[in-house]
Amino acid sequence: MSEVTRRRVVRDEDGMRLDRWFRSHFPQVTFAYLNKLARTGQVRVDGKRVKPNARLAEGQEIRVPPLAFEARPADAPEAEAKPLTREERQLFASMILHEDKDIYVLNKPAGLAVQGGTKTHRHVDGLLIGLGVELGERPRLVHRLDRETSGVLVIAKRRAVAASLGKLFATRTVRKIYWAGVKGVPKPPQGRIDIALIKAAGPDGDRVRAAEADEEDAQRAVTHYSVIDKAPPVIAWMSLKPSTGRQHQLRAHMAHIGHPILGDDKYGGDKDLPAAIANRLHLHARRIVFPHPRGGTVDVTAPLPPHMQETWALFGFDPGRYDEGPPSEEREAKRR
Repeated sequence: MSEVTRRRVVRDEDGMRLDRWFRSHFPQVTFAYLNKLARTGQVRVDGKRVKPNARLAEGQEIRVPPLAFEARPADAPEAEAKPLTREERQLFASMILHEDKDIYVLNKPAGLAVQGGTKTHRHVDGLLIGLGVELGERPRLVHRLDRETSGVLVIAKRRAVAASLGKLFATRTVRKIYWAGVKGVPKPPQGRIDIALIKAAGPDGDRVRAAEADEEDAQRAVTHYSVIDKAPPVIAWMSLKPSTGRQHQLRAHMAHIGHPILGDDKYGGDKDLPAAIANRLHLHARRIVFPHPRGGTVDVTAPLPPHMQETWALFGFDPGRYDEGPPSEEREAKRR
């Protein structure tokens, strides 16, 4: 884009966060890039400076500055899009844990990116574009997972559903439970990490660190953790429950308290691992619970990925003991 454009917030986008609006209309805009545009005043809402997490209201005008690439709004005709190949359709079908008229809940494999990048050619959003050619409207991501994080991922089949779920995901209405294997055993075995995070300086842009007091652009981040089982001094099996949804929050928080997630090459979890443990990120979005837009509750659990199953078996951890979800985990932790 070579000139400033202005867009109106439509009814289905009322209440959507600015960063999610950009993700929907301009998928190439990364959070770091949007943060820079907002910080320098290039992105404005009704002529005013805003932060990426600002809530939009129907009828507001968004100033979109010239972007550093040729961007295409998400709703523009996708002339280059093609229907899914047989292999892609099988891949997508293999991930579905739950489907109804409004949503999919997928079990994203570790290693599959949610969105594309310079060297990323296969990703979930690309599958949704191909699916949209067949369905007449592209399904939309409601939230994201890191490439190497596996587990539950919610997809809205229509924009209106995405807007409704987006409001839920911005609150504490949605309950997310992650399982992780970490180095060592945290003490105490249950706790709350309330440490603000900020983008780390350096060549690797997608990394965060604990923020200093009153540091500009710091974002509050809160994680509740509980040890489910342990094999000291090597590993602890953790239940992690984020109250906020910051980039790399769980990974940075566990590293901050001295127990990085196994296989995490950004936060020190890949150093000095026993040879028997796969050097891959041991972080899995195990369960998600949220109100369905049409009523009732969606409650979906995803099985562990193969590399975590192997690690669990190595140390005698039995995920079958906790199939009933968080209440069982919490009771076990209290008994220990």
